[in-house]
Amino acid sequence: MKYVILIHSNPDPWGHPTIEYTPQGRAIPPERRAEMDKQFDALLAELHESGEWVIAEALGAPTSSTVYRWGSDGPLATDGPYAESKEQMGGFWIIEAPDMDAALDWASQGAAACEGPVEVRPLQDG
Repeated sequence: MKYVILIHSNPDPWGHPTIEYTPQGRAIPPERRAEMDKQFDALLAELHESGEWVIAEALGAPTSSTVYRWGSDGPLATDGPYAESKEQMGGFWIIEAPDMDAALDWASQGAAACEGPVEVRPLQDG
């Protein structure tokens, strides 16, 4: 079954958690950033080797998005983000795991590597 692991990050300042900022928005010292990159790369290599990897992407800043809502006159476009919140989705992984327990294990390792929150959801069959 396929699962999505959603990586959440602080929108201000925006940056991939293993590049510049913690999900709480604090700058990461260069030596700690190098350590996190190494841990993150090792996790992704392990995920690839397991055969459960499908795809992963980091997302641009929420302020770069356009949101469409349906109005009485049809679609209405507004500048993003979709919701004002302390955390926004910063990226995602799609994995193919044997069950939710395996997906949760990958997610817990992802949270440790990013030092921030991740969310796991099964993809709907279809």
